[in-house]
Amino acid sequence: MEPWIIIGYAFLLGAALGSFLNVCIYRWPAEQSVLRPRSRCPGCSQTISWYDNIPILSWVLLRGKCRRCGVPISIQYPTIEFVTGLLWVAAVLRFGVSIEAFHSGIFLTLLLGIALTDAREMVIPDQFSLGGLLVGLAIAAVPGGLPFTRALLGAGLAFAFFWAVKLSAEKILKKPALGIGDIHMMAMVGAFLGTSGAILTMLLGSILGLVVGVPLSWARGQLAVLGTYLPLGTFLALGAAIAHGWADRIVFWYLRMLGVV
Repeated sequence: MEPWIIIGYAFLLGAALGSFLNVCIYRWPAEQSVLRPRSRCPGCSQTISWYDNIPILSWVLLRGKCRRCGVPISIQYPTIEFVTGLLWVAAVLRFGVSIEAFHSGIFLTLLLGIALTDAREMVIPDQFSLGGLLVGLAIAAVPGGLPFTRALLGAGLAFAFFWAVKLSAEKILKKPALGIGDIHMMAMVGAFLGTSGAILTMLLGSILGLVVGVPLSWARGQLAVLGTYLPLGTFLALGAAIAHGWADRIVFWYLRMLGVV
């Protein structure tokens, strides 16, 4: 099969998953079903027909408006579909048609959902984190990718480590620290990247939170108490994506900087 056809299929699959991801991002934080009711217009509440719900294309053809009432439909919908499509293309370009590509595409899709949901609602739904944990372990059970024992160990150690961090921080600060959703998310990251990947994710996410998140929150007047309004899961998701793509290069650069290699 021609490479461009494979890339096209990867993009279409990613865009379709991105369409479902949009539903998850809006409904899971509100504890609503993603199956029923079907997608509706935010203006007239009419059910959106299948031909008006084709990823990216329908939004473009309708010029971002409802066919019936003309109410604008958020550009977030086609944007997430497009970005998810690109993530799956990147996975196929890196790993070819393989279990590793499927592993990568699913992981990056979950991270995108977590990043956007935490940024919007300051919550990481268990459907993303614990559901993703089970998916990560299931994929690891299939030969050809991350070994199952490494995935299971990574999930368990990440979960235990972050629980220890949470309990220690609460004892020192005398107040709640580190949300349960973040801990569940890191267990999911461990299942996909292993122990070393989870550790690198924690380091990168913390750096991104301090360098990017804290100044943004401060500028918006939201940082009355350090970390209170900081969507840590969003920055952990970014850190996990970086670790997934460039972990070996980052570790090599760090060891070289230390003079070890």
